[in-house]
Amino acid sequence: MNEATAPSRQRAAQRHQPRPKRILVVCAHPEPRSLTAALTAFAVEHLRAAGHEVRVSDLYAMKWKATVDADDFPGHTADRRLRVAAASEQDTLAGRLAPDITAEQEKLLWSDAVILQFPMWWFSAPAILKGWIDRVFTNGFGYGPALPPPYGDGALTGRRALLSVTAGARESAFSDRGIHGRLSDVLHPLQHGLFWFTGMAPLEPFAVYDANELPAERFAAAREAYGRRLDGLFTDEPVPFRPLAGGDYGRDMRLLPDVEAPGTNGLDLHVRPRR
Repeated sequence: MNEATAPSRQRAAQRHQPRPKRILVVCAHPEPRSLTAALTAFAVEHLRAAGHEVRVSDLYAMKWKATVDADDFPGHTADRRLRVAAASEQDTLAGRLAPDITAEQEKLLWSDAVILQFPMWWFSAPAILKGWIDRVFTNGFGYGPALPPPYGDGALTGRRALLSVTAGARESAFSDRGIHGRLSDVLHPLQHGLFWFTGMAPLEPFAVYDANELPAERFAAAREAYGRRLDGLFTDEPVPFRPLAGGDYGRDMRLLPDVEAPGTNGLDLHVRPRR
């Protein structure tokens, strides 16, 4: 090989190398020695070892303010009624949101994938994580009339999303005949109402059940299973939710009468059959 061409070929090869993926991990647990914290640490280590860039938002360590109020919107004045959606849009578009909100929005825009790591409390996320969602996904950032339509074409299209949850109940309690209902139904507000609404592609959730007492051998098995899911973060097939603009819904945002959904009902109606 001509030595003069070697550097240019090396540069060309470098240009064609896929860049490392960028992943935001949001952790919500008050105890740094918890299973949630251990899974967060494992995910960060595993992803970085695979060559990815990782940022972490540990909400309790950050002492994240969980409530939306007028302090979030510096453009709002006390003599006016606080209309949250309007104030949110106005200050988002003007670039004057509270600094902690702006910092988290920048992390989301930086990311190629988002992982929410949390314990299931009362069939949902801890209040601090719900507060992160409420404050960060502002009108004008996560949704809004000036942005692409929701459910598939939203503002954060192109990103992958994974829920990683721990639950004290046994797995059978979250099955089709389980008393808690299917895990996919319990997590639907986050999977469909947060991720898919804003355009992110949600993967099937990862869950560790019976998590209040986890002996070493079960923790090792959970880490191994989680590692496999993390390895598939950018290759596993997302949940095939129906897009709003895909022809399945009418102007009233209801499924059209001629949309076939054999053998399905309830929330499953909004998932296209896997081929």
